[in-house]
Amino acid sequence: MQGKSFARGLLLAAGLLVSAEALADKPQLEVWTMSLSPKFNDYFKQLISRYNAANPAVEWRWVDYPWDVIQTKFTAAVAAGRPPALVNLNVPWAYDYKQDNLIQPLDQWVDKSQYTEGAIRDVTFDGKVYAFPHYNGANVIAFNTELFRKAGLDPAKPPQSLDQQLAYAKQIKAKTGVAGFAPAIGPTKIEGFFMQEGLDVVKDGRAVFNSPRHVELLRKLADAYKSGALFRNNLFAQDNFQVSMAAYNSGQMAMLVSTPTSLTRVRDDAPAIYKITDVAGAPLGPTRIASGGWMFNFAVARNVDPKLLPEIGKFGSYLTNADNQLAFSKQAGTLPTAKKTAADPFFQSLPANAGAVEKGLAVAARHLDNTRTVFLAGVKDAELLSNRLAAAVEQAVTGRKEPQAALNEAVAFWNQKLAAK
Repeated sequence: MQGKSFARGLLLAAGLLVSAEALADKPQLEVWTMSLSPKFNDYFKQLISRYNAANPAVEWRWVDYPWDVIQTKFTAAVAAGRPPALVNLNVPWAYDYKQDNLIQPLDQWVDKSQYTEGAIRDVTFDGKVYAFPHYNGANVIAFNTELFRKAGLDPAKPPQSLDQQLAYAKQIKAKTGVAGFAPAIGPTKIEGFFMQEGLDVVKDGRAVFNSPRHVELLRKLADAYKSGALFRNNLFAQDNFQVSMAAYNSGQMAMLVSTPTSLTRVRDDAPAIYKITDVAGAPLGPTRIASGGWMFNFAVARNVDPKLLPEIGKFGSYLTNADNQLAFSKQAGTLPTAKKTAADPFFQSLPANAGAVEKGLAVAARHLDNTRTVFLAGVKDAELLSNRLAAAVEQAVTGRKEPQAALNEAVAFWNQKLAAK
């Protein structure tokens, strides 16, 4: 009996040794996300567990960092030669890392046909695809149907352009005394506002936002501001969203430009307003770009082990495939980047009792091919420059300075800084 026990012990020890050696030989790969824990712990743990079970030759691990930490962690890991296999980035960060040669093109591994046109264009730099698209956002217009009717506007005909939105806002103010809406024109937002309207901010390395078309746009905003059509509280702040949400929920503003997910706050905090809220897509404008896009993606470090790329590509496709995106969207309330997901009944088939949240998701999902992350690329000291431009816009819109003069001064400041680089 002792001999048999001893033999069994030897076999068990040998088995454990083989298992340990196999585990040591198995590639240990990490996927990093930003600020998705603890809310999505179960989602990612189950997703990775399923993949590891079906692909026993590798071992994937999920690591989540706060959004304000992940960049420092990533650059340090790349510098140390131990980068994660996949890292979660937004589009501006992916662009910056591409410029700094810290991530690599993935055309060989990304199936472009799987994703919406807007998503692929967001991560295509200099003709090459640099990331797997994951989830997105897009703006819609939530509007108070009672205020529309009181102003003589048809809720079935929401504004289709910025000019029309400004006209509606002025009519609402004149007929009801309530402000129309609050555009995002503060620091870090004003550049995207111009670009959304097809107006260049920088061209050939020089600031060009003092053209007649830029001036005309500011004069339209100034006219709306003077009439009270724009909600003034925090209008020129970097983030006027919280104040705008409170104004809409209290009936002090007729239109709220926001993402579908944020409309849950109208539903939960102002149920009476929510009942009379309808939703339309945000105007595409002359660029035909749906505003509010802010896509997150997964990129691969430049110095990751090349032998691991086939496995990384396989997992990147799995992580962002249509089924997994649908599961994530249902839990997160985000918009997908996979074509098949966007066409799913979850987004396209509205129940009879659908509210603004469900309508908003459906409306935004129809515009995903046009949804882009609009940002000013490749400009150093962007925050300093944006603050100067936003100050000029505030002077012009509030009537403290003539629009042409305000923009001329800001352009001169920008070009002085840009020339110094």
